[in-house]
Amino acid sequence: MTVEVASEPPFGSVARQMNKLVDQMNKGYYNFLPNETWTPSVNLYETETAYVVCVDLAGVDKEKIDLTVADQRLKLRGARAVPIQPDTEAEMASKRVKVHLMEIDHGGFSREVELPHDVEHDKISANYRNGMLWIELPKK
Repeated sequence: MTVEVASEPPFGSVARQMNKLVDQMNKGYYNFLPNETWTPSVNLYETETAYVVCVDLAGVDKEKIDLTVADQRLKLRGARAVPIQPDTEAEMASKRVKVHLMEIDHGGFSREVELPHDVEHDKISANYRNGMLWIELPKK
């Protein structure tokens, strides 16, 4: 598979990197006071016949993902529970647990992606595997 990076406006990459840096700094400072929602990371791809959106939703139950298309926007909402090691779940529920570091986002999430005008809305499909949600948006 050959991957070609789409051209972007000057400094687009710098702005994206700065946003990531600010997000990381906020996580370090506010990790015990999380936002009401978090924003999953997204990759956008384009082939000759479709646009493909890949959303990183590791640890999210498939049933907790709500995907809608309205007003030329792909809207993704859902929730992720605080990750707990399965072997210690009962032990953690019965005792106090001291958190030293919490960087993995949890709780409600929301993400919106603007759709190109040549998407066939009635043929959009989604597949969730290995913590990644793959959404295929066929072109007209």
